[in-house]
Amino acid sequence: MSRVYFVGCGPGDPDLITVKAKDILERADTVVYSGSLIPGPILDMCRGETHDASGMVREEIFEILLRGARDGKLVVRLHDGDPTIYGAIREQMDGLRGEGVESVIIPGVTSFLAAAAALGAQLTLPGVTQSVIITRAERRTRVPESLRRLAGNKATMVFYLSVHLLDGIARDLIAGGYGETTPAAVVYRASWSDQKVVLGTLADIAEKTRSHGITKTAIIIVGDVINPESYEYSRLYDKSFTHGYRTKRQ
Repeated sequence: MSRVYFVGCGPGDPDLITVKAKDILERADTVVYSGSLIPGPILDMCRGETHDASGMVREEIFEILLRGARDGKLVVRLHDGDPTIYGAIREQMDGLRGEGVESVIIPGVTSFLAAAAALGAQLTLPGVTQSVIITRAERRTRVPESLRRLAGNKATMVFYLSVHLLDGIARDLIAGGYGETTPAAVVYRASWSDQKVVLGTLADIAEKTRSHGITKTAIIIVGDVINPESYEYSRLYDKSFTHGYRTKRQ
């Protein structure tokens, strides 16, 4: 059966691409990639023909994928980060399925994980939160979930594609229950050589981000896990905790 591979190349640092993704890029006959979001060193791994999708519309991208698959070529749709996070792959996969072409997803390290690494943060901390909410602010794309309602969970919140709307995000999160002093961070081009990290609170993160000239290609993380006043130690490694590999110790 003909197939197309949807491949995540990771957040930017070429060393963070998976072994599987690198292998298939080097063997691919056709690669359609996401413009400037894909670092040059990763594009250098491609030995077949490449197509920059940044100037294409949906139908043009689909035609390249479909034609290559029908011709028996190894076809890759290359995404930054992980293709399943804001990757618009569902519509492509459904269209290919309708033409008898199978889709295979090869996951990648997504940028919010690289952003957390840049912050030296653990996004889930016992006694603080055990949940992470991944979302975006609403503009051209409708967001069914209200940010104010999501704020009521007091979880760690991660925003993609939204740094230019940071003022409104901060207002909504404060209105939804986060305090103005809740830690917030913006990581621009996480793991790239020109990475920038901006730290603040919901009260001042928008202004601080503007002062650095950051208007796109950034992850926003909000929550006490960024700078916790206190937290609980993990029960998993507590000497009083028994599990399948260890008995408790006195």
